[in-house]
Amino acid sequence: MGPYCLWMDLSPRSGWMNMAIDRALLECAQAGERWVRLYGWDPPCLSFGRHEPAARRYDAGRIAALGLAAVRRPTGGRAVWHARELTYAVAAPIVGLGSLREAYELIHSVLRDALASLGVAAEPAPARGAAAVDAGACFAHPAGGELMVHGRKVAGSAQLRDGTAFLQHGSVLLEDDQSIVATVTRGGAPPDRSAPLARLLGRAVGREEVAAAVAGAAAGRWGPPAERVGSPAHILERAELHGAWFRSPAWTWTGVRDA
Repeated sequence: MGPYCLWMDLSPRSGWMNMAIDRALLECAQAGERWVRLYGWDPPCLSFGRHEPAARRYDAGRIAALGLAAVRRPTGGRAVWHARELTYAVAAPIVGLGSLREAYELIHSVLRDALASLGVAAEPAPARGAAAVDAGACFAHPAGGELMVHGRKVAGSAQLRDGTAFLQHGSVLLEDDQSIVATVTRGGAPPDRSAPLARLLGRAVGREEVAAAVAGAAAGRWGPPAERVGSPAHILERAELHGAWFRSPAWTWTGVRDA
């Protein structure tokens, strides 16, 4: 991938801020920067894919009554419940990583190495047609290449290409499954096929432990990071500019960005 910056951003942030930061990372990637960010969410948050018909598919009234936060991602895919998990983001120029599919598979190979180091033998899901955007929760339908253990998904990912750069981010489940998505889905919902690491390993799994495993796997594939950063000011400043976008109910529920 070339020299990259590693950001262990493990003090959890709100959903809108996490998405604003990832969008800012994509913009920096367009300028030639390469980033690996590892992070969490607080409060727990439901995220929708960029093209998902959220207002039709999910019950906004029930989400509000349950006090759940919600945000729409800049990437594709379907709904994910972000609670006790580790989220990763990779933003980089496309040059040097091959096609978007090749980049997708390469990043999942890093995650697979990380899980193996924790004692979890995950395998990529076989190639298959993409599920419809209104097919329900991300973890109900594995996409080709996503990581599976005994027929259940342990990590889900989504991607966005913008000009010369791409962003891929995704969730590695630690403690929680994705059953909350079904409780706010209108009509029937497909079965949850998620596999939290705590269930697979039979013990509690912390965000710091899994982040260290992912960082180690990234170094094994791409070499050690050129820099480890704390709170990069230029990224956070860019993210603040996107704050209104990702806090907007219009964007969250209809995918329409405010003027």
